[in-house]
Amino acid sequence: MNQPSLPSLMGVFAHPDDESLLAGGVFAQHHAAGARTCVVTATWTPTTHRASELADALAVLGAGGPRLLGYADARNPASAPDGAVRLVDAPVDEAVGRLVAHIREFRPDIVVGHDALGQLTGHPDHRRAHQITLLAVEAAALPHLFPDAGKPWQPAALYAATHPESGVGRVGPLLQSVGKALFAVPDAYVTTTVDVSPWAAVKMRAILAHRGEVARERPLPGLLARLPEPERDEIISTESFTRLTPGPAPGDPHRLVA
Repeated sequence: MNQPSLPSLMGVFAHPDDESLLAGGVFAQHHAAGARTCVVTATWTPTTHRASELADALAVLGAGGPRLLGYADARNPASAPDGAVRLVDAPVDEAVGRLVAHIREFRPDIVVGHDALGQLTGHPDHRRAHQITLLAVEAAALPHLFPDAGKPWQPAALYAATHPESGVGRVGPLLQSVGKALFAVPDAYVTTTVDVSPWAAVKMRAILAHRGEVARERPLPGLLARLPEPERDEIISTESFTRLTPGPAPGDPHRLVA
């Protein structure tokens, strides 16, 4: 049976492994349907082990090679042995401009990234990646902004990967067991819930490609790797998103409406 056609997809995430954990299922789904996909990662530089693991994970997902913005992780100096500035300290215009160049070069139908909470753990890199993605998706369509970054392009939609309060399920206790914070959005904030169970095995292979995180005690890839398969599949088989559509939208031309 032929797969239904699906739109091209660009992910923008803070760290290597975020792409696999938060949206690995939809990347596998879109790739299986023949759609173009790619991932932009804001932190960890090309010479680090996590960049090479990212390349392996993206190969599993069919999302091309790594696209790195080249910033350091807020909490890990080893992420940038060349001394690159941390993402959270980078000038906003600089970071936005780097991302705009990738959007204009790849020309995705959809961009997916972090939510405003910074996902379940509220990592500051996640929050900053969310902020620059919001700005870059709008800026990419405007020819007077970053004119040297390529021809303007307006993605049709922007989605934030997120976790509804009712859908935290087993992952909540799992994170709390290692002392991590837990942030989730009200259920009404979620606009799209995707059953990715047909691609759960591919998603898990991509997660396991992040070998350094799998070997550690506290990161989610390691926690998932140590779970029995049924429990693990229950956690990774649903992905939730909030649609944040960019660009002008039709409405009442004479008054502001919700």
